Amino acid sequence: MAEPQRLTNWAGNYKFSAQRVHRPRTVEEVQQIVQRCKKLRVLGTGHSFNGIADCDEDLISLEYMNQVLSIDHVKSTVAVEGGIKYGDLAVYLHTNGYGLHNLASLPHTTVAGAISTATHGSGDGNGNLAIAVAGMQVVNGRGEVVDLGRDANPHEFEGAVVSLGGLGVITKLTLDVVPTYEIRQDVYQKLSFNAVQENFEKIFSSAYSVSIFTDWKSSTFNQLWVKSRVEPGAKWVPAEAQKFGAILAKSDLHPIEGISPINCTLQMGIPGSWHDRLPHFRMDFTPSSGKELQAEYIIPRQNAAAAIRRIEALKEHIAPVVQTCEIRTIAADTLWMSPCYKQECVGIHFTLIPDWPSVSRVLPMVDQVLEPLQTRPHWGKVTTMPPERVRSMYCKLPEFRQLLESFDPQVMESAIELEMEDWVEDWENDVDEEGAMGLIDWEELNSNRWYSEVLTITFPHSNRDGVESIGGSPLVNGRKAFEM
Repeated sequence: MAEPQRLTNWAGNYKFSAQRVHRPRTVEEVQQIVQRCKKLRVLGTGHSFNGIADCDEDLISLEYMNQVLSIDHVKSTVAVEGGIKYGDLAVYLHTNGYGLHNLASLPHTTVAGAISTATHGSGDGNGNLAIAVAGMQVVNGRGEVVDLGRDANPHEFEGAVVSLGGLGVITKLTLDVVPTYEIRQDVYQKLSFNAVQENFEKIFSSAYSVSIFTDWKSSTFNQLWVKSRVEPGAKWVPAEAQKFGAILAKSDLHPIEGISPINCTLQMGIPGSWHDRLPHFRMDFTPSSGKELQAEYIIPRQNAAAAIRRIEALKEHIAPVVQTCEIRTIAADTLWMSPCYKQECVGIHFTLIPDWPSVSRVLPMVDQVLEPLQTRPHWGKVTTMPPERVRSMYCKLPEFRQLLESFDPQVMESAIELEMEDWVEDWENDVDEEGAMGLIDWEELNSNRWYSEVLTITFPHSNRDGVESIGGSPLVNGRKAFEM
């Protein structure tokens, strides 16, 4: 009998080890599944690039719990089921005269999955997507329904929103909404490295949302994407021919050189609704290149210029494995496990070639030069940064650990808090004399959980001292743990 095909993530680089996938349609069904299963993880749309949503027994998908439940016109909020995708929610909101403060570069992810990993867009005044959460309903490890709200229990709430899936299954979310608005998108080419260094603040404060892209093949940023809000009734005016020395593009562009822009949102200054301009990619097309790995570093804003210089110094090593690199800004927030907790940040994102052996030789170099700058890796992407280093960057981690335990008292230790000597030792054994990771067999990488890289909250081996590590919370003595 042929071996059944294993579920993979969107990019195809990660094969899930789960034996079963449950697809409930009601909260009651979620409760029953949680009570019945010993090990359980929550699966979104598979847009993470590591093992954050993997489990060797059961996964629960909310793909059938994807509806808008209600709009509160007085409080300016919308209530949705956890499995709804941003693209679907955005169309509904716009049709009803509302919008969200921001969107990520692609609208294909579930709301629950994106907020659980602090997924973000760009904009000096725009926090990550999780700051829009005003309330949430969670089925915890006991199978109980727990309601949390920004006003009802603010302290606990700030720890619960970016939970890495550790609290349980998010079945309902209440989000802040704003009146719908329009955005125009203008793209420029050939922004010099010196212009970015000298005008960083001016560039990123020049519009509602700004991104710059480079492939690090030269000391020039290939593209500058400027997304500006359009006031109602405003007369259309052509964009400036040059901006910070960059030249206005004459046609739509894809962030990755040489790829057709057909799957990108409209540019050329044509105004459109917020959900048709803030993402880089259209809902009805494959986002980005489709075949890729992704890494991202979240850096305190005051260290951004230094970070860019350090990466530029490595461009000869980086260019062969990078499809594109995007730099964005993110406003501060008060969510405990957000990389932007109480600090304005800059995200430096890498879309990488789907060749882990080659990528694995370069990422440690980037990690090493960025680590002194208080850098935090994105929770849903790849990194080789040592786990203890990542843990040290989150001052609210002890309180987050207590919060996880309160949602399931039998979870005695958080995997984030467990000692990670085994993980670190194995990683160090795979580093050659020049500090680059040795070649790793792709199947071995999957089977040994290397690809968790750091969520830094998993081990390369599945068992240790009776504790089954499964992401944000471990399975202890047969109890469940959840991950988004």
